[in-house]
Amino acid sequence: MKAKDVQVFPITTNTRVLRSRTWDRLKFEIEYALQHGTTANTYLIQADKIALFDPPGESFTDIFLSALQERIDPKTIDYIILGHVNPNRGVTLKELLKIAPQITFVTSNPGAISLKKILEDQTLNIKVIKTEETLDLGQGHVLEFILTPSPRWPDQLCTYDPKTAILYTDKLFGAHVCGDQVLDEGWNIYREDRRYYFDCLMAPHATQTESALEKLSTKPAQLYATGHGPLVRYGLTELTSSYKEWLKQQKASKSSVAVLYASAYGSTATLASAIARGVTKAGVAVESINCEFAEPDEIKAAVAKAEGFIMGSPTLGGHAPTPVQTALGIVLATADKTKLSAAFGSYGWSGEAIDLLEQKFKDAGYRQGFEPIRVKFKPTDSTLKYCEEAGTDFAQILKRQQKKRTLKQPTADSQADRTEQAVGRIVGSLCVVTTQKGELSSAMLASWVSQATFNPPGLTISVAKERAIESIMHAGDSFVLNILPDEKPQLQKQFTKNYKPGEDRFEGIETEEAENGCPLLKDSLAYLECRVNNRMECGDHWVVYAVAERGQVLDDEGVTAVHHRKSGSFY
Repeated sequence: MKAKDVQVFPITTNTRVLRSRTWDRLKFEIEYALQHGTTANTYLIQADKIALFDPPGESFTDIFLSALQERIDPKTIDYIILGHVNPNRGVTLKELLKIAPQITFVTSNPGAISLKKILEDQTLNIKVIKTEETLDLGQGHVLEFILTPSPRWPDQLCTYDPKTAILYTDKLFGAHVCGDQVLDEGWNIYREDRRYYFDCLMAPHATQTESALEKLSTKPAQLYATGHGPLVRYGLTELTSSYKEWLKQQKASKSSVAVLYASAYGSTATLASAIARGVTKAGVAVESINCEFAEPDEIKAAVAKAEGFIMGSPTLGGHAPTPVQTALGIVLATADKTKLSAAFGSYGWSGEAIDLLEQKFKDAGYRQGFEPIRVKFKPTDSTLKYCEEAGTDFAQILKRQQKKRTLKQPTADSQADRTEQAVGRIVGSLCVVTTQKGELSSAMLASWVSQATFNPPGLTISVAKERAIESIMHAGDSFVLNILPDEKPQLQKQFTKNYKPGEDRFEGIETEEAENGCPLLKDSLAYLECRVNNRMECGDHWVVYAVAERGQVLDDEGVTAVHHRKSGSFY
């Protein structure tokens, strides 16, 4: 694995980017789960006045300051423009202030409040952006600011430079992927990373993201200077259109879930993101609300509209913080008793806040969508996977309820019904897909499997978006395709049942480790060790194309199990 470094690249007139790079996973948050590394992009405009955009977090503080000082004296910096403020970034800002105390910070009002808390022992010069304001750096660089708040980043601020037609988008349009490529030449290769990034960070705030896009559409940008990943030039039009389409899909969902939370040190917010990701995977919309910044009417409207609600809280001094208690009161007074509920949270030494939420929901008569999730200190990969699966289970309960209501309505035989029956006559071999990635393992029964190529030997597998295994079947991931024998139905039964979040899929099944590190079922008829090459979004499924790297027939006399269906509407 390469060491962290800072890549410096001139973009255009008076403007360069300093990309703090890590090829390893940066944090244990759901948005980094593809493990393709990331870049923290900082921008520098050197005109009559000098402005530095978004210095990186403490993981890069030393190498970033070294790279910066090789190119500029920090004492000459006039402004630091902050797209958002978080405690992690505070370490770098403190070091910069030691060198250059004259710096003026440019941020939104919520950002200024956070900055004062993070740097409480510092004397700060702050320019607060309250509406669409400008900042003249000279030589034609008259910066325009656009407030684009969301529940996750209530302080988010985007910046447009008409001189260069660069739009500094902060979190919008980014991707957690690291490489030598600064711009997005061959932009389509980043599509999967950008879609995953969107699903994790933007989908839970679809309304606010749509509002942000509307504001930014008035700025004729030729380049998106993103906070993470490659800068967007060549695929700018396509990525903007994709965002609009993905937002449209979110808003078209027939069901929605409100995820409400507050977070003292970031861990509860991380859990909220993982749960929200699980809900959206299942095709149910999410409205994520940070109770620390939300107005009572916003909480009330979200809960009234949603079919279910999930609340999360840290525990501070043995209690839930005031914003959570306020939101809880609104929820109990607003949500009717037919709605599904769940509670989660993180804590240091005790978890009374989670117990409070659980008990209040039970006393009020709400049904429970999943068992309360209690996480001590920071979450791990396994914790986040559990949260994602819990969110998916919650969404699937809502979808089953909706389906029951639909089935109660009188229906007539239709062309769609007849088509589904005909599609169901397509016969596929029964296989079990097994995966292992770090501490995460999963498995699923698959019948939509087909050979796709001779050279290299390749196959396709159709994976429902809501499957737990989907999140560890991206490009570069490995798996084993275990082809089942017809005479051992117990294997089919093992992988047909519904699993609870975190439940061991392989309990009672004989396995061994394949060469690619994934579980191999010893009672399989044959197996193929595969690596995901690509995947394509197709309706409610992903079609995964994989290359078979090695394999073996384990039973020459056996017959492959096949799946006969009467309808093509089930998978």
